[in-house]
Amino acid sequence: MATRKKTLYLIGGTMGVGKSTVCRELKGRLSDCVFLDGDWCWDADPFLVTEETKKMVIDNICYLLNNFIHCTAYQHVVFGWVMHEQNIIDTILKRLDTSHCEVKLISLMADEECLRERINRDVQNGQRKPDVFGRSVARLPLYRELDTVKIDTSHKTVPEIAEEIEALG
Repeated sequence: MATRKKTLYLIGGTMGVGKSTVCRELKGRLSDCVFLDGDWCWDADPFLVTEETKKMVIDNICYLLNNFIHCTAYQHVVFGWVMHEQNIIDTILKRLDTSHCEVKLISLMADEECLRERINRDVQNGQRKPDVFGRSVARLPLYRELDTVKIDTSHKTVPEIAEEIEALG
């Protein structure tokens, strides 16, 4: 009996662009789907960015994604994280068993005005700190350089964005 190909979605984007919200929407729309938010693999206080912690988060992500890929209960694996450098995407992919997966590499984009509105709303709701906007906008141009499908989320609803991702195949 042939093994059915799974679909692995790696969805990147700057902070506040809508990754987690869109990934949760996809999880509800796709059959037999599991969602991993990369932030869950590195939720620490204080949040320290060192060579050791960067290695740790990639180890955590790859371990969990490989377990989801190998689990017969799931047909779709959705992963969302900032992934602002091609090296991050390549490092993750090299460590995953994608032999039975169709891999979709996606970067969510937004114009600066929409990004500001979303981040301000998150700040008001206590979900983000005000300094996130500057860091988020600074990363926006990096996504244009990645070898990913770009989806502009500006002025779109979450279901519209999820539909675009589903339409990728």
